[in-house]
Amino acid sequence: MSAAEFQKLAALFPDEVVTHSYVQDIQLPGGAGTFALITLDNGLDHSKPTTLGPNTLVELGGVLDQLKERASRGEIVGVGVTGKPYFLVAGADLSAVKTLKEREHGLWMAQLGHAVYSTLANLGVPSFAFINGLALGGGLEIALQSTYRTVSTGAGALALPEAFIGLVPGWGGVYILPRLIGPENAVKVMIENPLSNNRTLTGPQAFELGVADAIFEPADFVEQSLAWAARVISGDVTPERKNSVDSADDAVAGRWAAAVTAGRAFVESKTSNASPAPAKVLDVMEANRTMTQAESAELECETLAGLMQTDEFRSTVYAFLDLVQKRSKRPAGAPDRKLARPVTKIGVVGAGLMASQLALLFARQLKVPVVMTDIDQARVDKGVAYVHAEVDKMLAKKRIKPDAANRTKALITGSVSKEAFADADFVIEAVFEELHIKKQVFAEVEAIVSPECILATNTSSLSVTAMAEDLKHPERLVGFHFFNPVAVMPLLEIVRAPKTDDAVLATAFELAKGLKKTAVLVKDAAAFVVNRILLRLMGEVIAAFDEGTPADVADNALRPMGLPMSPFTLAAMVGLPVAQHVQESLHTAFGDRFPVSQNLQKLIDNGVKSLWAPSPDGTPVIPAETLAIMSFGNTPSTGAEVLRRTQDALAEEIGLMLAEGVVAGPEDIDLCVIMGAGWPMFLGGITPYLDRVGASERVNGKRFLAPASHQHPPDPSLSHIPRP
Repeated sequence: MSAAEFQKLAALFPDEVVTHSYVQDIQLPGGAGTFALITLDNGLDHSKPTTLGPNTLVELGGVLDQLKERASRGEIVGVGVTGKPYFLVAGADLSAVKTLKEREHGLWMAQLGHAVYSTLANLGVPSFAFINGLALGGGLEIALQSTYRTVSTGAGALALPEAFIGLVPGWGGVYILPRLIGPENAVKVMIENPLSNNRTLTGPQAFELGVADAIFEPADFVEQSLAWAARVISGDVTPERKNSVDSADDAVAGRWAAAVTAGRAFVESKTSNASPAPAKVLDVMEANRTMTQAESAELECETLAGLMQTDEFRSTVYAFLDLVQKRSKRPAGAPDRKLARPVTKIGVVGAGLMASQLALLFARQLKVPVVMTDIDQARVDKGVAYVHAEVDKMLAKKRIKPDAANRTKALITGSVSKEAFADADFVIEAVFEELHIKKQVFAEVEAIVSPECILATNTSSLSVTAMAEDLKHPERLVGFHFFNPVAVMPLLEIVRAPKTDDAVLATAFELAKGLKKTAVLVKDAAAFVVNRILLRLMGEVIAAFDEGTPADVADNALRPMGLPMSPFTLAAMVGLPVAQHVQESLHTAFGDRFPVSQNLQKLIDNGVKSLWAPSPDGTPVIPAETLAIMSFGNTPSTGAEVLRRTQDALAEEIGLMLAEGVVAGPEDIDLCVIMGAGWPMFLGGITPYLDRVGASERVNGKRFLAPASHQHPPDPSLSHIPRP
């Protein structure tokens, strides 16, 4: 690709926020010589990460060309790259990449990155990356293309997340990383971590794996890195790379193949191969073991260009960038945050597992006193002990420091009297899902708390409006629905009842922000968003099973969707009694769209906790005694029929939810299922998926979202990656 084509590509992005390459000459200690340090900085604060768009890469390439000339003249002995505070680079600019509608332009983008990084790797003098902070994707690949790397102990979020985004590491990472840290570790970084909720590495973890050659504290990180670079250049230090391998070695070839095979099994278990990108990462890694780096670069570019045109990549960008990164930070319908009231003490009604999780979250994140109540001292003591034990676990894993652990424990107390809530600003109930019990709780609490105290319910399916009916101040009640496990699941459904006032709602959203949760405003309707969708999905599959569809056919019918778990597995995890209870609530509210399975009730009545049980060879089976409990119809369906039936049911239910005004728009439905149900990012949420498979138009006569101009037929090049 020519320089003119690179300039043509850059010209397509006149509004790019350019990350500039600022060069500073530094005299290394010990008389080691002149060192050129490049600092990558977009001139914005830490809320605007540095990214790599075409204009950024063209500028960096020009700077590196100049430094290569200086190196050839003997003016510099080394080149370093670091970033503005908290960042090396956050990777390619996805907002730019998603606009590349032509495959040729995507290919140019991939080739431009390789051209620039190749210069960094071949300056004629050693190159160093000083990883001072976040380094993702192309940001980490800058470091990998350097000769040596240091990392800060304070650096967070180091990763190659491309398999999660719908791409492959396209600027050398997929070639360099397995040789640097071993094929097994490379699969962990490029496959297992991205597909495990986009997990990243800390600085110390990256150093332990061998991604970096040296590690220093944040306070004087650049100074220490420069001093270390001087010792490397002078020959006083030779970095040891304990995990590096020679891909031509026969023993390594076996490890390489085994790592790829393990990676494929992991992809299958996580995505059912419903997204092409993870498999393509492994294809490229498998092929490049016997390639030169230049040959691998060509393969990476072709693969990357093809993946950029897939619906899965576009869907991931919509889900990750437009929803998780943007819409979640500006919740639709949230009142002016200035209306929010201060919350200095929180009460939790109940001391069971959910209540204890809530207490820990409030104390740890908001750092305010939290008091739990229950009907007897034994339950209260058990709840407080649970919280203390969880804090101790975090301390043992070094996720929390001793002082913070002690402060968190001190903030959480228990009482058998609700009088302990007298000075609370916010009281949330987490008791059994029975309306009369919750109404009784709120009546008792309202008699004690101040008129300004906000009351919240963690109900998953009951009417918030009905709970408020007998309150003297119904405007103070709000739904505050967390998902289990509370510490892990990001979503918080904030439910507005007809009389909930704006100050209460604004306070709820500010609390959600303080708790680091993604809040979505939801109208008071049975089961709100996530549970309504999941129970409609599970209900269709269970109904097909009851009609006579074999269990393995029914439970595996949705595999093409790549969901995190099968419907029967989900029901067992939630608990069959809980799933049935919510289904009954939905049946009462919406009728036959939510059928109540008599077979499921029989399992519950007989104490069966899961349909599946492991067989001696590890494959799941239904025990004969479980089958004997149930009865079935004689109208079985195929897997394809169950899939289509479920797609159409979901399209119908979401269409009704939007017509009812349960949320502001389909984007909020997508955000809810992604953050509350682990819906795969590569599907883009549920509504783009239903649009793509035609269910929206089959059922509702129209799409949920405007047709995407980027939808293309599959790129044939994606199926032509050579296999060794």
